[in-house]
Amino acid sequence: MKLKVLICSVISVFFFSNCQEKQKEDSIKANYLDFSKRDDQLTGGIKMIPIKTPKGTFNVWTKRVGNNPKIKVLLLHGGPGLTHELYESFDGYFPNESIEYIYYDQLGSYYSDQPNDNSLWTNERFVEEVEQVRIALGLDSSNFYLMGQSWGGILAMEYALKYQKNLKGLIISNMMASAAEYNAYAKDVLAPQMDPKILKQLQDIENNNDFDNPKYSELLFKHYYTEHILRMPLEKWPESINRCFKHINPNVYVYMQGHSEFGITGNATLKNWDVKARLKTLTVPTLSIGSKYDTMDPEHMKWIANEVQNGRFLFCPNGSHLSQYDDPKTYFPGVIKFLKDVDSGEFKKG
Repeated sequence: MKLKVLICSVISVFFFSNCQEKQKEDSIKANYLDFSKRDDQLTGGIKMIPIKTPKGTFNVWTKRVGNNPKIKVLLLHGGPGLTHELYESFDGYFPNESIEYIYYDQLGSYYSDQPNDNSLWTNERFVEEVEQVRIALGLDSSNFYLMGQSWGGILAMEYALKYQKNLKGLIISNMMASAAEYNAYAKDVLAPQMDPKILKQLQDIENNNDFDNPKYSELLFKHYYTEHILRMPLEKWPESINRCFKHINPNVYVYMQGHSEFGITGNATLKNWDVKARLKTLTVPTLSIGSKYDTMDPEHMKWIANEVQNGRFLFCPNGSHLSQYDDPKTYFPGVIKFLKDVDSGEFKKG
């Protein structure tokens, strides 16, 4: 008789707990697009956040989409010097899952202030900028997921290595942990895949430091970008990506990344960047995303997932550098599952 009562009690607790979770989920879904109690209602979620720097205070642009007290994803765009616009495909996937996400243009990017001072373009200062944005938006370890793609992945790793205590989850999308290994992959693996005649033309332009030559961009877009950046014919590229490229700040990009698209070259500040030896200190749940046709070595991305203490690897078999656009059927289910697994406490590395 006592055993029967005990079993009934356990079942009651189980169903009560499930009922509570269901009510929470229903509440989040019902209030996802409710701006009525928010201070950014009039601007549709947009906030200009003041950022203190050694060279004064500047404003950066953010836009919050949705309400979810448990899952808030801050998006770090690539470049450096590109914009949040490369993430606009997320509008087609995250809202349906009631995932709150925040667009953000880093200092120097199109929608934010663009001071003309190269001393501001350092990894360390960008990390402190992200921390100021986090505080201004009220994000903390109970809800804060940081997602970075390409250069944004570098910034996400750097932030996590200093401030992982503030994170609930980390997503590194299409970015290796070593500039030297990225350069080697571009030179030894990707470049030889090109038509030798096209490669020779590109190399001649680079050797002559003739990067303003319109032929350089024309050849890159037609023969390299459509293979390794976004695997679609140029005329079918999404308007958001075209807009993102149009809005690039070349000063920031060249200073940190360099002119060449075959690795980080010249005097670019990221040329010797490497955090491989430090990744093992990361304990926060981490998703590393790699793609078959990416400019980044997918095997390296798999290594990152195994090197951190709680990592998971997502492989996009049809994707390139912007796999959110050319392999969305793999990319978004994998990202969403990671967010929900961490949120529910069911995350398992692998």
